[in-house]
Amino acid sequence: MSTDDSGGAGVELPIESEEFLVWLSAERGRARNTVQAYRRDLLRYHGWLRQRGLTVIDVSHDDLTEFVAEQRAGEAATSSIARCIAAIRMLHRYLAVERYRPDDPAARLDGVRVPSGIPKPLSEEQIGSLLDAVIGNEPIHRRDRALLEVLYATGARVSEVVGLSIGDIDFDESLVRVLGKGDKERIVPFGRAAAVALDDWFGPSGRARMVPATWKRRGDAEAIFLNHRGGRLSRQGAWLVIKKYGERAGITDHLSPHVLRHSCATHLLDHGADLRIVQEMLGHASISTTQVYTRVSQDRLWEVYRSAHPRAVRHGDGRDDQSVGLT
Repeated sequence: MSTDDSGGAGVELPIESEEFLVWLSAERGRARNTVQAYRRDLLRYHGWLRQRGLTVIDVSHDDLTEFVAEQRAGEAATSSIARCIAAIRMLHRYLAVERYRPDDPAARLDGVRVPSGIPKPLSEEQIGSLLDAVIGNEPIHRRDRALLEVLYATGARVSEVVGLSIGDIDFDESLVRVLGKGDKERIVPFGRAAAVALDDWFGPSGRARMVPATWKRRGDAEAIFLNHRGGRLSRQGAWLVIKKYGERAGITDHLSPHVLRHSCATHLLDHGADLRIVQEMLGHASISTTQVYTRVSQDRLWEVYRSAHPRAVRHGDGRDDQSVGLT
């Protein structure tokens, strides 16, 4: 049993909800972070039910509608509310299928629409400035250079990159095996710049000089990226690396590991990559997730067109001319 740390203090999940989370992980292959987020949502939900003398077995559709209304009236982010509703829907569908109750009170539950944000990628010039900001030949510099190059070259999530082990890289073919969400594997290529940076990192003046006398944790010996103590670099550690060199390059707005992923996808599409290939490379389950980058590229297309085409702007008024000279 678990106890909530926010929004449901002192509440334990009943056995049927614990079984649901086990099913979510074992049968549906949901990632550990996803299951933990659902656990927190369900702890909040069960805390609300307990305050009203209800359980998941006797809660009604009207009760659930009231719960959603209260969540909307609070200060939680829309995305958090949407995820919480998704967790509740899946729980009640599971309870109905497993015959804990004869009906599904969440079947007609209205969701919360989350505005679709368009990623804000770095320009190719900004990427160049970020990578050029790594100056020095100490082991830490070689590691940071390789880390940034791999993140941008592969478009992999930061958790996927820090989780890489030596056996995941094929240096001869310039390929890396990435373990994504739901433990799904994919093979991703990386280019010459990343290959050079990795070779430098694995040279005698790089990773070898950060290896500790004794490995403290199982798996650290196989980690590609090490921290200054000789352990596997964490997600937080990678984020600090990006922030550090972003500040040196004068890039401080909205810079995060995920921005490098956005930038990789957008630049691939800018240069003519097929959308399906980018989807496979990023590990998106749905093509609709990848399509958001096409909107970014279209914005970039218009930006380039307006600045480069001699008849893109009407003389004197600064407005776009989409009729003159376009036959």
